Amino acid sequence: MPERDGREMQRDGREVQRDGREMQLDAPGPQRRASCLDGRSTGMAFAVLAEIGRLLDHLATTGAGGAIDLRSLPLTAADRDQLEALLGRGEIHAELDLAGRSEVWETDYPGAWWIRHFGAGGRVASEVIAVCPVPDILAAHPADIRAGAVRLLRHLEEQGQFVGGRSAADRQESRAERAPTPTEQPHD
Repeated sequence: MPERDGREMQRDGREVQRDGREMQLDAPGPQRRASCLDGRSTGMAFAVLAEIGRLLDHLATTGAGGAIDLRSLPLTAADRDQLEALLGRGEIHAELDLAGRSEVWETDYPGAWWIRHFGAGGRVASEVIAVCPVPDILAAHPADIRAGAVRLLRHLEEQGQFVGGRSAADRQESRAERAPTPTEQPHD
């Protein structure tokens, strides 16, 4: 592979110094950024913002969403901060702990969601702008909904509160209404 400044880039994205020692990188491959640019905005935030606008328009007209993997783009820290400021934060913010910590927030633009997953040591492992009504990570799976309903109804039944969707008081009242009065004859 080509050599740069005494370093050689391997096919798997690792950099190796001339003496054979592997260099420690924050992230392999395209996620690396030139440290000399980290404090400078390159204009990429506006390019990403324009793409988000196109995706939102497409979502509004067709119902089809999309996503932008921010870690695959050559964004500097300043670009990322600028994009976050330009998008702002909307009304919804969620923190999840599913196989690692994740943050999800709606931006100031409904339908555009910032999703950030953290890996070991609290470092950002993945960062995506999802353009959709609700991100999949926030939507309950139908099997989980069914299991939750069964568990809740069982709990209520154990507490004597509900059976078959009616409270104990409703069942007693219904039985009293159906009970024949002393002057009525039961039908055979």
